[in-house]
Amino acid sequence: MSGIVTVIIDEKQITVPEGANLLRAALDNGVYIPHLCANEETEKPAASCRLCFVEIDGFLNPVTACTQQVKEGMVVRTRSRRIDRLVQTAFELLLSNHRLGCAKCARNGSCELQKIAKERGLKLKLTRLKSVVQETPIDDSPETFVYDASRCVLCGQCIWVDRHRVKVGAIGFIRRGMSRKVATFGETGFAKSRCTQCGECVKVCPVGALIPKAQG
Repeated sequence: MSGIVTVIIDEKQITVPEGANLLRAALDNGVYIPHLCANEETEKPAASCRLCFVEIDGFLNPVTACTQQVKEGMVVRTRSRRIDRLVQTAFELLLSNHRLGCAKCARNGSCELQKIAKERGLKLKLTRLKSVVQETPIDDSPETFVYDASRCVLCGQCIWVDRHRVKVGAIGFIRRGMSRKVATFGETGFAKSRCTQCGECVKVCPVGALIPKAQG
């Protein structure tokens, strides 16, 4: 049976259940670590966004917090020159394949990318990389929401909730590399897919890729 352990995160001593997820332990105790793909209901995190890097005493290199379990006496740092460089690079890679223009986005003011930028002092514009955003048609076929693939950050949150919570399986990742995207089977669009339009995918989207339609 697991007990309670004491760990130190950014010089803050906290007590958490042994084996708890490090990212979740930090967030639950007021220590912010950037993240997009982490899901507390998932046993095996994808660690695909590469934003939650931390340094742990005894580890040679930085590791993703979402894949680590806390242990007694663990000492963690969420900020250092090495971590900040890794997070900045991962953030810019996301922006390079994300259609920018916050002022025209429905999630302006409630976007996780904006929160990460503010918390880490990052710019919401490309400085070292070029944009590789592919122009794709916006799918407004559903009655209750709109899907804009050009704003998707490939966090997989919508896919997870569709498969594991709603248990429909209407969407998934297709293609590879820079062409990778979330789509319905056969790219038919949401209205012609198995999607029930329950709106759960819209609730978990951290950016402006899935947004509710204006009612009334």
